[in-house]
Amino acid sequence: MSRPLHVAVTGLNATDNPAPGVGVVRSLRHHPKFEGRVIGLSYDALDSGIYAEGLFDDVFLMPYPSQGLAAYEARLRYVHDKVGIDVLLPTLDSELPGIIALQPKLRELGIKTFLPSQEQLDLRSKVRLTTLRDAGIRVPASAVLSDAGQLATVHQRVPYPFYVKGVYYGAQLARSFDEASVAFHKVVAQWGVPVIAQQAIDGEEYDVVAVGDGEGGLVGAVPMKKMLLTDKGKGWAGVAVRDPELLDVTRAFMRATRWRGPCEIEAMRDREGEYHLLEVNPRFPAWVYMSATAGENLPFAAMQLAAGQPLEPLGPFRAGTMFVRISLDQYTSMETFAGLAEQGELVREGGLR
Repeated sequence: MSRPLHVAVTGLNATDNPAPGVGVVRSLRHHPKFEGRVIGLSYDALDSGIYAEGLFDDVFLMPYPSQGLAAYEARLRYVHDKVGIDVLLPTLDSELPGIIALQPKLRELGIKTFLPSQEQLDLRSKVRLTTLRDAGIRVPASAVLSDAGQLATVHQRVPYPFYVKGVYYGAQLARSFDEASVAFHKVVAQWGVPVIAQQAIDGEEYDVVAVGDGEGGLVGAVPMKKMLLTDKGKGWAGVAVRDPELLDVTRAFMRATRWRGPCEIEAMRDREGEYHLLEVNPRFPAWVYMSATAGENLPFAAMQLAAGQPLEPLGPFRAGTMFVRISLDQYTSMETFAGLAEQGELVREGGLR
């Protein structure tokens, strides 16, 4: 493609539990060869990432995925007609089933993606994660719960303490039946059933941001050790580490699932030094910008793979690269906010450049 790419990115919330969109866009802007236009797709005019200086050329409000595929597709068509979209990089778990289903129609429009299939998405779900043991990956004991009555006997399969998890988000530690019951009902109120009970592993948590090539291979990966957590258990500081065993777990996941696109591997290193796979998030994590600053720009690679461009050489990443989050106030005018809230779009003629 001769002209610079127009890249649409979702997930613009940037609170103390941030979505990945801002990190993805910072990574794209970080690459010296990126000269494209960045289109933000947001679900709320108050998503703070919208107002971060120098990131988004245009912003469009989108209907929530729960409103159905027809509404989502219609809005994407509108955005495409308005500014043109070459590559779509979704960053939220809840968007993926719908966008995967829309891929044939997106291809007709010329909108390209680099995403897993629905079968791959299902395989890495918390409900089916234990099937990865067949690939030689250690996975904690877990049980899928659809009814609160199952809590009375779940400890026979998953000993206390265990985490009570929602299908998409959320994890609460339960040390007793009473704590498990409270956590179960809270998760159901937010995300519905099923609910997953997963054995708690004592040790140190590590995450890996990675991109799979869709054929069982690993395009690139950057492992990170969390150094500081928020009260919600989210990483507020972390450091890139070079750990061959952790990368072996990542490669084993890629081989077993033939994963296509970005993901985040969450693993716990126990007291004996063994890794246990806790979760696989099917998108970039919020801390993905570390991959760019460490020298292995995975969002830029995902954009190139989606567009069918030759892949820029990756890595090796620099171990010891750290991130520490910071809370900042974003400033804008009431006219800008009102225009976005009322008209559903913020378009800059000529873009930021």
